[in-house]
Amino acid sequence: MTLYSGLFVAEGSSDAPLAGLVTELFAAHDIRLRLQEPDFTWLRVAKDVQSKVHAGIELAKTNFDVVVVHRDADNAGHAARTREIVDAVATVTRGSHVVPVVPVRMTEAWLLLDEAAIRRVAGNPKGRAGLGLPKPHEVESVADPKHVLKQCLLAAADCTGRRHNQVARRFDEHRRNLLERLDPHGPVTKLASWQRLVDSVAAAAELMA
Repeated sequence: MTLYSGLFVAEGSSDAPLAGLVTELFAAHDIRLRLQEPDFTWLRVAKDVQSKVHAGIELAKTNFDVVVVHRDADNAGHAARTREIVDAVATVTRGSHVVPVVPVRMTEAWLLLDEAAIRRVAGNPKGRAGLGLPKPHEVESVADPKHVLKQCLLAAADCTGRRHNQVARRFDEHRRNLLERLDPHGPVTKLASWQRLVDSVAAAAELMA
């Protein structure tokens, strides 16, 4: 089986687990993909997609078969953000398949569907406190899913005092753990933004096969 090369560009270092999820989606199409994940902060590269992709190609001294770019939709919307990614990559290289990873509105929305995972990460897997999680059909309409996830983790921990403060301070770590645990075949498959990612991977895989 041919091994394909790829570049992964994320908004932040805590989004790194998305690379493994995309690799797994390609593997479902019998495509072996090895994604390089440069530390753009260490490289002191500007935050825009074009600069990061250019830096990644310069560092590797080669073009990639696939360029995977993660950008939250935020208030721009999925379509506008996807176009932004495609156009930015096209200014740097035209020989790569582009796979946009665009959660709506934020990556945290993808993490609000698995109650059991939230309770485990919060350190209280058998807790019974209500978390107030949005329903799947509501989650992509939540204005600030990051704030909601923070509150859900605190509710799941169900603690007070020093322990409560510790859980609050460890949000970035907990968020990353949830992303690492994200089941690509689980509740997230109900979300339109995830389905678009799956379709994008399938389209690229078909051209690569």
